[in-house]
Order: sequence, then structure tokens, then C-alpha cells
Amino acid sequence: LCSGIKMKPKDFIKTLQRKVAITAVGPSALRGQGEGVLRTSQDFLARMSLTRVPKSSEKRYRLWLDRQTELLLNSLPIKNRPWGAARKAINLFLRDALYNKYLSKQFKLQSIETWLEVPLDSVVAKGLKLHSNRGELPRWPGLKNLKPNISKGFQVFASKQAILKGIARVHLDMYLWLDNR
Repeated sequence: LCSGIKMKPKDFIKTLQRKVAITAVGPSALRGQGEGVLRTSQDFLARMSLTRVPKSSEKRYRLWLDRQTELLLNSLPIKNRPWGAARKAINLFLRDALYNKYLSKQFKLQSIETWLEVPLDSVVAKGLKLHSNRGELPRWPGLKNLKPNISKGFQVFASKQAILKGIARVHLDMYLWLDNR
């Protein structure tokens, strides 16, 4: 990778994945989710096999994403199962892995760009609600109480907003975060 430095590319990619896992899912992303949730999530994402991300169909990708969410939930050191926090952590990580030139190239993540979800939290939910008609989106239950059916409603609406902007849904987070900071 660098002239004069003897580093195995595999070690570099592994180290880079760990760095992206830690920076993508920082303390503010999972604030208030429970003791040990942040570190466990970062460790899970650092070890996630990006070579196994399905690229053949959106349906297979969705099944994989649901499975990864369950695996992360099962690894959390707390009794309650904050589905929303687990899903947000995975979506933040996948977004930042896509944005990282080396990880994206190594694992061909650009091929799943249009399938990636926007990482949901109160800021994103608020931004989406500002663009919705009354009753078009459900009440935001908070990240701790977010369930798959509510998430799906927000993701479907986010897809429509992304189409209007001419971008993939995953990129809405950038716009909504900047609008609400």
C-alpha cells in the first residue's frame, strides 16, 4: 500500500475496519442505550465479515441485515434488546465503510449503496417528519423503543425523499444532520 512500509494489506483492511467501526459509532450515537452497548457494538462491527454482505439482490441483503441486527442484539451485555440502537450502529458503520475508499473497494460496497438504510435517530426522524404530511409517518418512539415495523415506515418514506434529491437513501443522514445541527 505504501512504498517502503511492509504491511500486509489484510492487516491494513482489518485495522481500518476497526477504526471505522469505532469512529462511525461514537459515544453520541448510542448515548443512553445501556452499560457496555457502545463498546460491544464497536467490537461486533470491527469483526463483521464484510465479504459476506450479499450483493446479488436487495432481498438477500435485507435478510442479512436483519440477521446481523439479531446477532448484535444477542451479543449486548444488557437485558433489554434495543433493536433501534443495534440497527443504527450497523447502518452507521455500513455507511462509513461505504464512504471509506479502501473498505468500499475491498468489499465492493458501492454495489449495495442503494440498498443501505439511512441510520435512524431522533435528528433524522425529526428531519423526515418536517418533510412529511400529517399522519404520513408514525410517532418517533425513541431509539431505545424503535421496532422493525416503525423503522420500515421511516425507511420507506426516506426512500421517497432520497429519490426527490437524486441520492441513495443512506446519504439523507448527511442532509438531515446538517439541516438540524
